[in-house]
Parts: sequence; structure tokens; C-alpha cells
Amino acid sequence: MDSTRALPHQEAYIRSRENALFDGLLRARGQARTFDFRPKTSDPKISQSMSDIGKTREKYVVPDISEKFMESPLDDSISDIILEPMERSSSGRWYRAAKSTSSPVASTRPDLTFDLGDQHDPVNQSIPSTLDTNEVYEDLPGLSRPTIGRTFTVNKSKGNLASIPLPQSAASFYNGFSPELEITEVCESASRLNLYLKARKVEVNAGVPGKFLHAVMGQDVSDVGSIASTIMYAFYLHETHRIDQFCTVPVINRKREDLSSHSELKWLLDSCQIDLASLIFIDEVDLSYYDLFGSLKLVLLNGHKLPTKQEALKEAVVEILNCKKGESAYPWIENVTTGEDCSCCALIAEKFALTTPELLVGQGFSRLLLAGILMDTGNLTKNYCSSKDKHMATLLIHGAGRFGCNGLYQILRYKMYDVSELKVNDILRKDFKRWTRVGVGKQESAGSRMFISHMGMSSIGISVADLLAHEDTATQEIRYFQQYEKLRLLMIVSGYYDSQKNFKREILVSAESVELMKNLLFFLNSNSTQLPLKVLHRPGLRDEMRTFGIDKLTSRKTIERLLEEFGGTSKG
Repeated sequence: MDSTRALPHQEAYIRSRENALFDGLLRARGQARTFDFRPKTSDPKISQSMSDIGKTREKYVVPDISEKFMESPLDDSISDIILEPMERSSSGRWYRAAKSTSSPVASTRPDLTFDLGDQHDPVNQSIPSTLDTNEVYEDLPGLSRPTIGRTFTVNKSKGNLASIPLPQSAASFYNGFSPELEITEVCESASRLNLYLKARKVEVNAGVPGKFLHAVMGQDVSDVGSIASTIMYAFYLHETHRIDQFCTVPVINRKREDLSSHSELKWLLDSCQIDLASLIFIDEVDLSYYDLFGSLKLVLLNGHKLPTKQEALKEAVVEILNCKKGESAYPWIENVTTGEDCSCCALIAEKFALTTPELLVGQGFSRLLLAGILMDTGNLTKNYCSSKDKHMATLLIHGAGRFGCNGLYQILRYKMYDVSELKVNDILRKDFKRWTRVGVGKQESAGSRMFISHMGMSSIGISVADLLAHEDTATQEIRYFQQYEKLRLLMIVSGYYDSQKNFKREILVSAESVELMKNLLFFLNSNSTQLPLKVLHRPGLRDEMRTFGIDKLTSRKTIERLLEEFGGTSKG
């Protein structure tokens, strides 16, 4: 604009970098307005500079959460809503109708604060607020009145993260860290995902009338990557392949009760705002029923074939995602996606980025995919971590939030091995394997007969002494677990580091009867070169329970192989 051409009508222009709606000059109703940018210190209409405004704001900041509030007990169900709309008054001036808040509570900038009202109020406290700053914006008449809003929830942290050695991150420096309260932005993508999950579960409970059950299922493992990819790929297929004859649902290939023993999964799903009640686990739907009537379509993730116990459903597999090239065990399947040795969550994130990238903006939505990539690749450090894993992790960096990628990974790893909040039953179920052996035994009147032997092995990361001291009724809980799983023999394999950082291996054996225990001890003595045992005397144990220490470094695979051999040769 030529500054030498002055029009008779001029207005003051106040610049604000915080409002993206006013990046340039506005024109309305065909009338051009000219703004004078020349400095006139004597003109009272000229507003303060940005640096002066910054100083003035310190006088008008909204009060913070007081120390009294931080120390007071809160109900776990508190969920406070904070809105930040932008509105325009009748005079044409723009103002903020709500407070601008920083994400964490314990901010490193003590002057940025907000008030949560009466901390003793019940659930869903409403937080009214008005802008106290002197920020004003000039606007031309005739424009629409948009409203820009962001919603946050303030919840008491369900798990204490203060004991986790989180690495330093820029997000934590600017946003602060609070072990008691957590302020998170409501994720619209996660809300959309929850609506989908809830609607599909209603359909499954009704028997999916008139449709094919299009089930997305991974391997029978309860890790972060498997569950995250199962949920997200089912949602992706629903969003991009809208087939009226298909009811596309994610089926978690584990029992629902197994989730209670995985603190990392519970924490992740909760922080991603995923509704656990809307998820479908393998024990909540009878896939063989739909397969019997030809209405089952299976999508297999992270493998070239179904688990052994579900091999009978192989004719229903219509798609395989992320298997190695040439590994498909079902040659009749045309839709096979071979991975590039990358995480399945990275492949799914790439699909979302190419089709519906707006979904990845949500923090909870992107965190679920990011967590799967980080856990599958060892925080992007493993040799098999591909460039696609790194690219997608960078794209999803918003999902890490104030923890940063390193912090998010450390939280998940810590909770994988933390059993302080678990019961004995959950500790045993956390890493549990079972198998069945069919053998031939002798019977005095009828000669030989067939018998079935159920055995199980639980791996724990604490010592046997700590397990027995975890609860007052630990030995009874072990017996209850064994009876619930219908195991003739349960072997608990302990691997941990002592106070001198030396790795120790111990086992606790619980047999169905004293006679079976004698047979097992005879078998183990005959294989002492592979498994040298030292008796550990623990007071209060039943005759069907024994504890041993292992004198040399022995892998779990060796113990499992010996246990299988004993099951195959046992007389029952």
C-alpha cells in the first residue's frame, strides 16, 4: 500500500498474534478501509506494544489452582469442563469468552493459573469464566460470528506416576507435571471411535441380524501393539469400506479377565479415552457359531496363520495384514498385505494419514497408535525398526503429550513389570501359558485307558518369597487359580534381580496331589544336569507345593520343555 496516498477515513489497528482470523487486511461490503501503520506516540488511540501487553497481562491473570486444592482429596470421578470460545460483541469488537488454560496443573509458569471453584463440589463442576485482559480486536461489520472452542477434562490421576523415572522433555518443562491431577483435551476422534465401538457391540449382542460378522483379530497375545492395531484397523475398515452387509468389529483375542493383569493396557486405554465396556473380547462372542452358518469373515493381523486353537476358522479368513512376504499359510486369500518389517500400527497410521488425516489430530487417537509403534520397536531403537516406524512416530508425536515419546515408553514399560497394585491371581495370569497332553495310563480292571493332562506355567518378575508375601492368603489364591484353570500341575517360574543386581531364577510347583508331586520330583532329579535345583524351605506351604532355587542360569524355554516331557510321560 502506498503510504503517500492518505484517505480521509482512518482507523486504529491493534495487532494480535493469538488470533489466526486476523492475519491480513479485511474488506467488507465493497468498501476499502485503510490502516495507518506509522508510529504516532502522541496519539492516544494507538495501543500498547506486544511487550507492554505482556507486562499488563500479569495483572489480569486468572487465579491458579491453589495449594489448598492440590492437597485436598478428590473424587476419582471429577470431570471439569473448560471452554475457550471466541465471540464478537454487538459493537464489532472481538473478545475471548473463556479463560485460556495451560495443560498441566503444576505449571512451570506460576503466573498462569485458573480456578476450579469449590473443590468439594460433586461430579461435573461447571467453571464459568470471563476474560480479564485488555485484548481487543477491531473488525469490520457484516462478518459471521464464528465460535472456536476447545474442551478439557480435569481428572484425578488413577495411577501415581511420580515413582516412574520419566526422562526430561520440553513438553514437561513448559506444561509442568502433576502426580495428582491430569488435564487432558477431550479427543473428538476418540469420541467418534467410542461411538463406533458401542454401536458395533450392540449389533453383536443382537446376533448381527442379516449381516456378515466381519471380525478383525490379532494373535492370542495381550500386548499393546496387538490390541491397538486390532481396534484401529477395524475402525479404519469401517470408515473407508462402508459395506452394508458387513458388521466390522474388533475382537481382542484374549479373555476380558486377562486385561486386569496388564496395568500398561489399562492405563493406555484409559489415557486414550477408550471405553473398555464397548470392547469385545474373544470370550464374549462365539465365532464358531457364525462360521457354522457361513456368516463369518475374518481379518487376521500380525501373522500368517491363526493360532492353533482357532485353526478351525481358517476357511473364514478373507484378509491378512502385516505378514512377511511368502509366509501366508492360506493361498486362497487374495487380500494379503506384507509388511516392510515395520509395526502393524505404523501401517495402519499410514492408511489413516492417506485417507482421513483429520482423525490423527486427536491426542488420544494418535496416542494409541504411537504407543503400539514404540512398544513394538523398543522405542524406535531395535534393529528391525524401519524408516516407516520412525516417520509415523514423528507424525503421531502429539499423542505423547507432556510425557514425550521417551516418557510415554517408560510409563508403559514400567507398568508392564509393576505388580504392586495387582492381586496374586492377576500376577499369575499376566504371563501364563497352558497346554494339554493326551497320554495312556494303566487301570487295574480295564487295562490301559486314555487320560488328558492340563498343565500351566506362569512367569513372574518377583521372587517367590515376595509372591507369597504379596497377600496373606497367597497360597490359597495359587490353589484357587490352579483349580479355576483345571490344572493338574502349575509351575510358577520367577526371574528377578536381587539387591546386588544379580539375576535369580526360582520356581514354585503346585501339584494336584502328593503322588503327582513325588513323580515330578523323581523326574526332575533324573534331569538334574539340565535343571539343577536347590530346595528352598518356605514355612506354611502345603505338601502339594514345593519351592526351589536354580543354581545356574536357565531359560524359561528349558523349563517349559521339561514340563512338557513330564506331562507326556506321566502315568496320571
